[in-house]
Amino acid sequence: MKIREVILSTTPTAEAVADLRLGDIVYLDGLIYTAREGVYMRALEQKANIPMELPSQSAANFHCSPAAVIREDGSFDLGAVTATASFRFAKWLPEWIAKTGARLIIGKGGMSSKDYKEYFVPNGAVYLSTVGYGTGALLGRGVETVEAVHWHEELGIAQAMWVIRARRMGPFIVASNLDGECLFERENAKIAENLDRVYEGTKPAVLKRYGETDDRSDEVIG
Repeated sequence: MKIREVILSTTPTAEAVADLRLGDIVYLDGLIYTAREGVYMRALEQKANIPMELPSQSAANFHCSPAAVIREDGSFDLGAVTATASFRFAKWLPEWIAKTGARLIIGKGGMSSKDYKEYFVPNGAVYLSTVGYGTGALLGRGVETVEAVHWHEELGIAQAMWVIRARRMGPFIVASNLDGECLFERENAKIAENLDRVYEGTKPAVLKRYGETDDRSDEVIG
């Protein structure tokens, strides 16, 4: 099947989100905000007012740390956007998605289908994953401007809420859909089916490191 490329607004319609398929390559246009543990704790646990109109301004939450500085004159210099692992923030996502209307959660590595079905599907949200490692500079090319940086004095540069205007930012890959299916789990299952054939005829290792196993399925991360 040919891989589809999709240009998607960061304030997508419900129909546009529903049309996304696992494995689609997505490029984003519009405002994207960064929010990770610092923002979640400040907004959800400390009940601070979120300094944006969400989701009308943006329904796209990027788990990342911009490689950026705030200059003395208040302007911004952003060269790259480095995604971080989203599973670290899973406990805040149900409340955050419900509160902000986020429809696109973007990050690295994704989560389990259980998380998608419990947290994302009821709120009409999907997960977009970065493609491979070392793509921060590539993604940075999709940043037209930095619109604002909120809470940087309280949280620091990495944890602050950066608001960036993106134009064809990507590539991202659709890692979950509105049925709660998980791209990585689906592909890992296909790989696991062939493990016995791949290892056919090999002998067990004579010397092993502490904790090493002969169960070949343990080599596939679910």
